[in-house]
Amino acid sequence: MSTAGGPAPVLEGDLLDGRPLPAPDEVILRMRQAIAGGQHWFEALLDAVARWRIPEEVVAGRRYRYLIAGEAFDWLLLAERLLDEAADLVPAAARDALLWQNRWPADIDIDDGEFARRIGPAKHSAHLNYLYGVLVEEALQLSVEEEIHKEVRSRVWGFDERVDETMYQRIYGKSRDELLALHYQETGSLLTGDVALDDWKAFTYWLFKRRLKSQDRARVASDTRKGLAQLTRMELAVSERRFGARLDDADFAARYSA
Repeated sequence: MSTAGGPAPVLEGDLLDGRPLPAPDEVILRMRQAIAGGQHWFEALLDAVARWRIPEEVVAGRRYRYLIAGEAFDWLLLAERLLDEAADLVPAAARDALLWQNRWPADIDIDDGEFARRIGPAKHSAHLNYLYGVLVEEALQLSVEEEIHKEVRSRVWGFDERVDETMYQRIYGKSRDELLALHYQETGSLLTGDVALDDWKAFTYWLFKRRLKSQDRARVASDTRKGLAQLTRMELAVSERRFGARLDDADFAARYSA
């Protein structure tokens, strides 16, 4: 295992065979011991998330970037990493429901407040940054793309500058290539060809931050509502398709509210 910032920090006093354990291994060991000892796997997982120290790492050739720009925490990516280490202790169906549907186990009473308390205020605040800066931003982009496609389909003939805008131009005021160039100038990260998912998430978060800086407050609020509405529609549609019953607006708000 390697980490982005050099050797992983060591937790003082945590030893195995007289040797200090790297923090990730120590966290995983504690989580496994807690589950094996009878603690619910989801509680043990959240406790492990709270203890986790490193923002990114490479495991078996795969890069895990849990913290984007030092601000946005992808907690489900860390959950995937941790649950891979406890595959023999956690029901596969429950694991998949969490990682692919963001569906918490039904046999434990943990609400959003308890979730925030267990992972800690810093990580929860960073989790909300990821929710709004990546997930809602992606939903906003999709919503605007759909608007443009509808306008194109409604055009009988001729040129209409409004519908020949790209999504990037309409939201951020510049073309995709211009934004990629600005992103490279500001961050030193050059995105070309096949872009890794974590790099694209970082670019999306950069776009979110740029939008907050460049737009007036009314436009920011309007675009954020548009992204949230798109995310709501997607979640409601998935719920209806998978479970035969719609997740109502109140349930959605409880899951995704800040």
